[in-house]
Amino acid sequence: MADIGGCQVKPEELKEIVSAYKDTSDVKRVQSTGLHVAGDKYVVIKADDRSLYGKKGKTGILIVKTTQAILISHYPETVQPGSAATTVEQLADYLIGVGY
Repeated sequence: MADIGGCQVKPEELKEIVSAYKDTSDVKRVQSTGLHVAGDKYVVIKADDRSLYGKKGKTGILIVKTTQAILISHYPETVQPGSAATTVEQLADYLIGVGY
């Protein structure tokens, strides 16, 4: 299991994330089925080759793939989704820039 700030991501949830990245369709399957992370289901609002964004009420998840890692982040309702996305995407850019 992966641990995200006290939330554990189960192996089957990680497989779901990896499957979403392997889906090469214009409209990824995950956009209609949703995504599960740490036991919660999120409505996927963005899905491309690099990023998956999900919403659940006023909270959300941001998943960004780098060369060697998949960043999974959660933002609470007190954080603006755009600010969270900018931070996570910039971290991913930095990691990609240093070969990770």
